[in-house]
Amino acid sequence: MKFSIGGPLRLAFRPWVEGIENIPAEGPAILASNHLSFSDSFFLPAVLDRKVTFIAKAEYFTSPGVKGKLTAAFFKGVGQLPVDRSGARGAGEAAVKSGIEVLERGELFGIYPEGTRSPDGRLYRGKPGGLARVALATGAPVIPVAMIDTEKVQPPGKILPKMVRPGIRIGKPLDFSRYQGMENDRFILRSVTDEVMYEIMKLSGQEYVDIYATAAKRQIAEAAKAAEAKKKADAERGAQAGAE
Repeated sequence: MKFSIGGPLRLAFRPWVEGIENIPAEGPAILASNHLSFSDSFFLPAVLDRKVTFIAKAEYFTSPGVKGKLTAAFFKGVGQLPVDRSGARGAGEAAVKSGIEVLERGELFGIYPEGTRSPDGRLYRGKPGGLARVALATGAPVIPVAMIDTEKVQPPGKILPKMVRPGIRIGKPLDFSRYQGMENDRFILRSVTDEVMYEIMKLSGQEYVDIYATAAKRQIAEAAKAAEAKKKADAERGAQAGAE
């Protein structure tokens, strides 16, 4: 299914790619990418000859009905593995285990260190759990990847894509084998994650924000809620003034 989806994507959107030579022809590697759009997990595999396995929330695989079965088949077909995200710690452990299993098979494992899509196109702080732990547990090289303009193809909340040409920049592999076996040292995990995020920032040209994207989303939601409450209060005051 990867090739049946990848062909039409390449034909329709003509994604440009830089640094494709940095993807090894064989052997395990971790592709660590920024995350701008739902479509990132489709465009990156579409331009590669090798299969890339990402993790996806379990709901995509367990929804009932015909639509649910078709969705599950689609995500399995494009190489995504289900992870139950109902508990933060359990989700993290499942992601690490899945990544290690993929790499032990000599395959490519794709991961988004930010943990969620950017709410505003900026690059956010990487979470130190999944990426660094998988890299240090396996010794696999980490290849930084920058997705360019994919948020314009598939804006959050939009079903139909726009015909925008996205890009993908692939950096040189990063070797963290010097830290192998130190995946329980939180300072090492932070250092590895920050180094990868710095390389992604250089590739993407994004503005870097030193908070987690999940926190930024909460701030945006709270600001929108406060603005809506103010708007409602202003309208009520205006109505009262008119009545007087």
